[in-house]
Amino acid sequence: MRRAGSVRVAGLRDAQVNPHCDAQSGLPLDGRLRLLSFNIQVGISTGRYHHYLTKGWQHLLPHAGRALNLQRIGALLGDFDLVALQEADGGSLRSGFVNQVEHLARLGNFPYWYQQLNRNLGRIAQHSNGLLSRLQPAALEDHPLPGPAGRGAILMRFGEGEDALVVVMMHLALGSKVRTRQLAYIRELIGGYRHQVLMGDMNTHAVDLLENSPLRDLGLLAPQVEATFPSWRPKRCLDHILLSAGLGLERVEVLSQPISDHLPVAVDIRLPEALNGRQLPIRVE
Repeated sequence: MRRAGSVRVAGLRDAQVNPHCDAQSGLPLDGRLRLLSFNIQVGISTGRYHHYLTKGWQHLLPHAGRALNLQRIGALLGDFDLVALQEADGGSLRSGFVNQVEHLARLGNFPYWYQQLNRNLGRIAQHSNGLLSRLQPAALEDHPLPGPAGRGAILMRFGEGEDALVVVMMHLALGSKVRTRQLAYIRELIGGYRHQVLMGDMNTHAVDLLENSPLRDLGLLAPQVEATFPSWRPKRCLDHILLSAGLGLERVEVLSQPISDHLPVAVDIRLPEALNGRQLPIRVE
């Protein structure tokens, strides 16, 4: 656990290895990757607006239902190769000192995971993003995002050279001005790659991302347009998986799983032929 108040800097990191899961090498035979983005709200199940008030204490203190809810989330994650998690806790009082990213890696049988600690409140809360992967990344980067402390992006690269696949997982700010700065930063990170995937809770609609943001010149696609928030009566499409045009779309779905206050977004893609077995590891079943 990082010391409360420590300064984060962008840089290369190593994915954590799940000792309970054996990794293998080689590309999935079908050339398909199954992606999921999910804001898990620290394992809290919210079913009405008034729960933000009546269940607000669960953001500060442990409760018995959180473990069961994480079990439900873990069962859902097992069908995917790459998972972006937002609003996870890295192991504090409210989570019973359980690193939720590591815990979900075990539940979903993922050999690789990484927790990005974005707001460190010591024993009180460890606000984090997380990634779970069946593929070993060639590189992993941790990036604090511009604006007030507490937002971050995780960049993974699979393969080498111009045909590498870059995947960025993020949780963007609520305010449009800060969000624009954050997207400009991410645009600089991915501009040199041909094959791009952006995943996360982006706190705005697809039209804003694709037409009115620093991403607008990349030609990205937003296949998912169904609302994801609030989970009990979805009205706003805030959670996205954006794709570069060279990645083949096979499936897109907003999962009817009201486990959090957001619904998870699932996308299956087919990789270009250039991303072959010599460049990417295999999923572990």
